[in-house]
Amino acid sequence: MSYAVSKGFQIHPDAFAMLKGLDADVLKTVQEIIKSKNSKNAVILVDDVKGLLSPRKDEGPIEQACTVLMDPTQKVTTGEGVEGYAALFRSRFEKSMRILAQRPDSKRISKIASVKQNFRNSSKFVERGEKRLHGAAGSIIVAGLLMSRRTKKNGIEIAVDDYTGILTVTAVAEDAKKQATALAMDQMVMLELENGKGAPGLTVKSVMTPDIPDHLPNRSKSEAYTVLISDLHVGSKYFMEKEFLRFLDWLSSDDDIVRKIKFLCVGGDLIDGIGIFPNQDKELLEMDAGKQMNHAARLLAKVPRHMKVLAIPGNHDVGRRALPQPAIPGKDPADHLYGHPNCTMLGNPAFVDLNGVKLLMFHGQSLDDVIATTPGLSYSRPAEAMKVLLKARHLAPTYGERTPIAPEQEDMMVISDVPDIFHSGHVHVTDVQSYRGTLVVNSGAWQSQTNYQQTMGIMPSPGMAIVVNLATLQPFVQDFNQ
Repeated sequence: MSYAVSKGFQIHPDAFAMLKGLDADVLKTVQEIIKSKNSKNAVILVDDVKGLLSPRKDEGPIEQACTVLMDPTQKVTTGEGVEGYAALFRSRFEKSMRILAQRPDSKRISKIASVKQNFRNSSKFVERGEKRLHGAAGSIIVAGLLMSRRTKKNGIEIAVDDYTGILTVTAVAEDAKKQATALAMDQMVMLELENGKGAPGLTVKSVMTPDIPDHLPNRSKSEAYTVLISDLHVGSKYFMEKEFLRFLDWLSSDDDIVRKIKFLCVGGDLIDGIGIFPNQDKELLEMDAGKQMNHAARLLAKVPRHMKVLAIPGNHDVGRRALPQPAIPGKDPADHLYGHPNCTMLGNPAFVDLNGVKLLMFHGQSLDDVIATTPGLSYSRPAEAMKVLLKARHLAPTYGERTPIAPEQEDMMVISDVPDIFHSGHVHVTDVQSYRGTLVVNSGAWQSQTNYQQTMGIMPSPGMAIVVNLATLQPFVQDFNQ
């Protein structure tokens, strides 16, 4: 900062925050920015920092480096019954606590059993509570999985559970009630509690979620592009094959953008499947899932060989439907997409590194539950529902609703690492937003409006692909409906 001032420059607060987050010599970076700036403009802005990070035209050939960071396919070891689910939620709790441990407030977390022992009822709390509470402003913090949420006359009553017991408290203040209402059931949550205000016993002063930190995302050193698509539903009479073929033709064109595309990421539901919903046969052109898969494989065989294809399953694909899903099965290495040299089949969810950019791929089954239980959300803006999952640091927090969850020994749905791009599909509506440095993308579908969607009032936005410049994380929509 002092060097910039000595040269007659000021640094905008947002640019200063971005500079501090760089994995580079800040002084050297500021020096390079000042060298490149017009002396009449004496303020260093965010765009100046981003411009320095953008790749130069003389950097040479475009990279194509792909590393699989997490794939559940080989890790699936389903437990049995109650014991299996106990192991799953124990894993969820432990992983979530490791995430919370990175927050300063986590040092103040008290075990629920200890809190209940000290404050067994409201009268004892009033009598001795102010002396027993520790921490800032006489408050105490607990952390646990959200077990229930009920609307009461005096506020929102919520129950949280840790290893030692269950604690029921009430959110009375408007901010606390709003925060509690936005939580997903069964997610990890931190509650700051205080002496009862407007309700007996402990009340919620504030609600904290694991959440992702505000961060500067990783970027590719060269201007490589990735294409994000999902939900082909091959085999359905609503599959938009003409538009998809138009997309495939574009991938083989000499377009300036296409020349930089190195990756194609497919977010599940390659086929429409068989027996997924009642009377599905009335909406199918192909009545055999194997034939549907072979059709999808023939289409994706048209993707140029220099483009790496990464595909995960969805709830319509063959194989296990419960989360996490292993990769779409193949009878032998030459079966379906396994025979394509440029195609990698992964499980759902999958976490990959593309030229240094971390991409989280999740089909998005749990978005149904999030949208149904969170006030203000709708299918028209799926990225808002995806933000709820990022805040919860879990891809399928709610158990017992529409999303089937397998009793795994390890909860592989916890978002342990912060993604630079979060890609989902499932809801068939294109939506692109940014949240705390992470690009949030729902890539829509290649299936026109179905009878079910029409009944539900869902307006899909099919026939589009989301293209992302990995060097800048700038997305844009490529429409193939015309």
